[in-house]
Amino acid sequence: MGKYIISRFLSMFITIFLVITITFVLMHAIPGGPFTGEKKLPPATEQALREKYKLDDPLIKQYTDYLINVSKGDLGPSFKLKGQDVNDIISRSFPASAQLGGVAVLVILAIGIPIGVIAALKQGTWIDSGVMLLAVLGVTIPSFVVATVMIYIFSVRLNILPSARWGTLQHMIMPTIALSAYSLAFIARLTRSTMLEVISQDYIRTARAKGLSEGVVIFKHALKNALIPIITYVGPLVAALLTGSFVIEKIFAIPGLGRFFVESISNRDYTVIMGVTIFYAVFLVVMMFIVDILYGLVDPRIKLDE
Repeated sequence: MGKYIISRFLSMFITIFLVITITFVLMHAIPGGPFTGEKKLPPATEQALREKYKLDDPLIKQYTDYLINVSKGDLGPSFKLKGQDVNDIISRSFPASAQLGGVAVLVILAIGIPIGVIAALKQGTWIDSGVMLLAVLGVTIPSFVVATVMIYIFSVRLNILPSARWGTLQHMIMPTIALSAYSLAFIARLTRSTMLEVISQDYIRTARAKGLSEGVVIFKHALKNALIPIITYVGPLVAALLTGSFVIEKIFAIPGLGRFFVESISNRDYTVIMGVTIFYAVFLVVMMFIVDILYGLVDPRIKLDE
């Protein structure tokens, strides 16, 4: 296990280094800059800003300086948001995205896996058909449509839920449903298909022939093996949901990380783009590392060192 962990940490470091390098090169390869926009700045002002943020330095020096600062945990100042550092932007906006994403993940797992198991056990019945119908609707209807319809029904017509902002349990209900609808439907379908495959295996028939109760057969033997494809999907999903969903955050006016990321792209705010990208990359590689560890816990036959 120790050898595996060391190799994974090395690969994580290389991955993050490549993400930083590629993002840096691509940003500077695009014509224009953070101070070019519809409202043209006076040449003297623009030059002063470029000198302040050292944008006139050779590209290799900018890249080296940025790597040194990132190694110290400093993601730099925002070029567009006056007086704000990228570290402050992330620390201020991430909690809202994490709250929304965390609740959405819990809803996805708490509902998606059980109904997928039920659909598999009731294959061919009206329960199976109903679950699959809802799953197809959840996969095909975009999240912004779900969000818009819920705002119209529960905020405009019934006036029982707030249509925007963040802070209370009522504010979380509609964004959570809209954000989790697609992934919940996908998890339900994935659980059903993997469960159907697992319960047709010989060892499940052997377990039933031994007289084990149906609950033990399903939850101890079948579901445990069916979880591996689900864990594979959930790892990147958690990273994506916890770091913010721009569409949902924009519709419900949630002050999360996703909104800053998209705004930074349109504003060509280099440091914010880099900082949020690095933050997401670190989150993603850590989640994939956790997924690999979970593989070994769920299925002892998987030897990570091998």
